[in-house]
Parts: sequence; C-alpha cells; structure tokens
Amino acid sequence: MIVSATFAKATTQVWKNLDVPEGATVRDVIERSGLLDQFPEIDLETNKVGIFGTLAKLDKPVKEGDRVEIYRPIHPDAELLEKK
Repeated sequence: MIVSATFAKATTQVWKNLDVPEGATVRDVIERSGLLDQFPEIDLETNKVGIFGTLAKLDKPVKEGDRVEIYRPIHPDAELLEKK
C-alpha cells in the first residue's frame, strides 16, 4: 500500500512516498523512509509523530494513503537554533 512520510525544518521540507506492506506501523514507515538517516537529529523517543496532523503512537497501523508526519519540538527561538 502507498503511504507517505514527511519531516520539515525551517529550511527544508521532505515528503517521501513509500510502498509498505499491510499491517505496517507508523514506526515502520518512518524507518523505511530513510528520514532517520537523512536527519540524525530526529529522536523517536522525543519527537512526536502523527498522521494527517493528529498525534499517533509509533505502533499505530497505517492505512493506504496515510501521511505520517514527524514533528520537531516547538521552541520560541527554533529557527535561530537551527541556523547555528
């Protein structure tokens, strides 16, 4: 089934479409997407994740067409911190 995984920083947005097996979870999608290698600052123990803007647990099964999102922490000076 086709799903997508997304992650955005102040300067970069990435959206990847993936073909995953039935029963795949949010964690499976993220791990298969390559986003963890591309953005080593992502920590699934601290970054919140969701599907279409709704928070989700890593073990939640995904459905055809779902968009899995990795959220970065919101900080008042987040854009300044990312530029350092």
